[in-house]
Amino acid sequence: MDITTFIILVTGAIGLYMAWNIGANDVANSMADAVGSKALTVKQAVILAGICEFAGAVLVGSHVTNTVRKGIVDPMVLANMPGLREGEAAALLVLGMTAALLCAALWLNVASVFGMPVSTTHSIVGAVAGFGIVAAGIDAVNWVKMSQIVASWFISPVVGGVCAFFLFKFISKNILGRTRPARAAMVYTPYIVFLLTIVVCLATIYKGLKHVIGNIPWLTDDVSLYISLGLAVASFVVAKFYCSYKLKDKQDLSIAKQLDAVEGVFVPLVIISSCAVAFAHGANDVANAIGPFAAIVDIVRTGDISKSVGVPFWILCLGGTGIVLGLATYGHRVMVTVGTKITEITPSRGVAADIAATATVLICTRMSLPVSTTHTLVGAIMGIGLARGLGGIDRDVAKRIFSSWFITVPIAAILSMILFVIGRALFLEPLIRVMVR
Repeated sequence: MDITTFIILVTGAIGLYMAWNIGANDVANSMADAVGSKALTVKQAVILAGICEFAGAVLVGSHVTNTVRKGIVDPMVLANMPGLREGEAAALLVLGMTAALLCAALWLNVASVFGMPVSTTHSIVGAVAGFGIVAAGIDAVNWVKMSQIVASWFISPVVGGVCAFFLFKFISKNILGRTRPARAAMVYTPYIVFLLTIVVCLATIYKGLKHVIGNIPWLTDDVSLYISLGLAVASFVVAKFYCSYKLKDKQDLSIAKQLDAVEGVFVPLVIISSCAVAFAHGANDVANAIGPFAAIVDIVRTGDISKSVGVPFWILCLGGTGIVLGLATYGHRVMVTVGTKITEITPSRGVAADIAATATVLICTRMSLPVSTTHTLVGAIMGIGLARGLGGIDRDVAKRIFSSWFITVPIAAILSMILFVIGRALFLEPLIRVMVR
């Protein structure tokens, strides 16, 4: 086995480990509402999320990724450092990306053990920034981008929480709080389905399919909106008939039985919205695992660090497989935390949280704001909890989650610095020889 193949195999294993941790931590959030509301069992959620995540990762995953994720560190800053030997910049970048990938994965693993939902994007961003500071100095880091990420810690959960709060208040006032909730659901649920369809369609196009939109010239913003509106109108009509069929004989039952029937109508909605979140997540966040690995593979093979790199199909499959394995073997921990420990979730509350989270991420994506799906969804779930009053949230769980968010970037950065220094001392000279072979 030659040294190039060995490097690719080792870093591929680390990339697979990172993908496993994304599945164990991040993916679990997409199905938390469906599990918490008992619309799906954990086993059913794992199977559905696995299918949707793998499809998103492999079919429309990040086909082109920047050499360094999220533009946090410019590789040309490394290349232009004075006194570097031939091939040293490429060797440093390979060491740095490997250290970042491993450290982000280790932190995600620790968070998953404790069932804490943290952002995989912020983990890899912090780790990349850490090695960049050690390798090329503090000016090598794009601090404007980093400040946007810090701001997103506050923006996304607050906006998601506020949207979920008001949406669930609307559902509570107009459906669940009525004297005849079954009749009210027949009137208002189709409008909720209309809103859900628009949000899910636009999110699938702009977040899930954003990497392939450039290859579909006719899929403009206007056409995307018309398609979404058309599907939303069709969904409205279907929901009207469905609600009438499911609830027509329930209007004279007791309030408790009517509420059970109404929540039953929301079950397919929370499943559909959760699957859409999982698909978009697989398409977007698989790059956190395979983006750095794809960059390493290209650098080792070509020695060039200046260009963006294509992601081969087999690397997309590697990332998708790792995500599914992580979800299947360890995802239940975070799924249970988010779905059951923050606040009590019913199907109607799950729908409100999913719509709010998806809409928030969609809007921020269109505004080029780097937000975390994890933070947004957790914020939305807290929002529906607050709609029931402060007692509706387990504040101890909320404090632990917020604490894990705040320490994600610094811990990933510090771990990456340490590992990069060790790797540079042990492996820099052999890697330079590989780059100038």
